[in-house]
Amino acid sequence: MDFELSAKAQDSLERVKRFMKEHILPVEPRYWEEVHAANAGGDWRRWQVPPLMEELKARARAEGLWNLFLPDATLGAGLSTLEYAPIAEETGRSFLAPEVFNCNAPDTGNMEVLWKYGSEEQKQRWLVPLLAGEIRSVFCMTEPEVASSDATNMGATALLEGDEVVLNGKKWWSSGLGNPRAKVAIFMGRTPDDTVGRHHQHSMVLVPLDAPGVTIQRMLPVYGDYDAPHGHGEIHFENVRLPRSSILVGPGKGFEIAQGRLGPGRIHHCMRCIGAAERALELMIDRGMSRTAFGKPLLNLGGNRERVADARVAIDQARLLTLYAAWKLDEAGALGAMSEISAIKVVAPNVLQKVVDDAIQIHGGAGVSRDTPLAGFFAQARSLRIADGPDEVHKGVIARIELSKRGFSKG
Repeated sequence: MDFELSAKAQDSLERVKRFMKEHILPVEPRYWEEVHAANAGGDWRRWQVPPLMEELKARARAEGLWNLFLPDATLGAGLSTLEYAPIAEETGRSFLAPEVFNCNAPDTGNMEVLWKYGSEEQKQRWLVPLLAGEIRSVFCMTEPEVASSDATNMGATALLEGDEVVLNGKKWWSSGLGNPRAKVAIFMGRTPDDTVGRHHQHSMVLVPLDAPGVTIQRMLPVYGDYDAPHGHGEIHFENVRLPRSSILVGPGKGFEIAQGRLGPGRIHHCMRCIGAAERALELMIDRGMSRTAFGKPLLNLGGNRERVADARVAIDQARLLTLYAAWKLDEAGALGAMSEISAIKVVAPNVLQKVVDDAIQIHGGAGVSRDTPLAGFFAQARSLRIADGPDEVHKGVIARIELSKRGFSKG
């Protein structure tokens, strides 16, 4: 295996770093002040995206720093998963950066689904404006009334009636649902069929958010923060009737599509975690060396230097493991890299959580305020240990694969 970046990928990475240093990080505090001021009322129906976002997006697009995640050289940057991974790490240092480069979740995963599985009609209607950054999208999978760590528990349905598909069900933690530009959701529901196995009885359907029967119930706070202007919401589908052509690929293909969607997305999440951990470590060192207590810099007290060393080791280990998973995904596909992808999904958020926790401790009260990104990084890390499959499920996948190497069934 070779983690060496191509000249094209290295150039993209350096330009992203320069763009972030010159245009994103200096205005990040002002952007979030504008977000909190504009959306302080708590009514998600009035959430606004500050104009600064569109200004930054226009600049990034003009510089060719756009859709860098997409391996299509015509529609995106044409980078492999491994080549994009360091770029995802760099953007993880800022909550603002992914959207500026049109590389923000859940849009990246939804765009990849449309690129790989969408019909020409579906691509023209939804992929084109998503790639242009004109609209946002939502992914509706998790449900409030079942243990969603087992997706076969899903209660929502996508039933075929003639030339239509009829959707019913409740979804929540649908990220980006509060964004005023959110226009389409990918809905996953059961399409029962007694002639096939349980992993062939789910469908993914493209749903306009203004379709009759679609109701956004509420936004859900994470540690008291509603994550305006994007949000994570609960949405109900009641007898939503759509043309059968709204189904991606065809009935019963939901799990197949999910496997193709989640592999690259998990690499992106994990590399962004590593970027966030790097920034948290920098903040911890700067704070720890600039503040004194009992006559010494904070980092010279209470084993804090050892915590810095532990953070460096953990971050580098997580990065190497994630790069290996990215390489394996490029070489063998999502199924061939299943163990490695599950491993990083456990490791990277846990590393970020630990590093950020130590950084918060060094910062004291400032660490849990909005004066630094640390509180947001902690919420990100803790949430990711649940999202896209909880730690326990991914460890179960790894254990099953290891047992199978020794000839034992999964049991």
